[in-house]
Amino acid sequence: MSTAPNPIDLQKHLGGVDYPANKADLIKAARDHNASKDIVEALEAMPDRQYDGPNAVSEAVTKR
Repeated sequence: MSTAPNPIDLQKHLGGVDYPANKADLIKAARDHNASKDIVEALEAMPDRQYDGPNAVSEAVTKR
């Protein structure tokens, strides 16, 4: 299993996301911002739910 992406890098690739956002919205935003494979995979591994903000996303990614 790969390590969780750096939270700063993660948030750089999620710039412009309107929260609350669901998992699919976050993955699309990351891909639109040319996120690395590790970041996209980390987002794909998160629970499928609504996220209230960047901190909730970072927390979900690090709990994998």
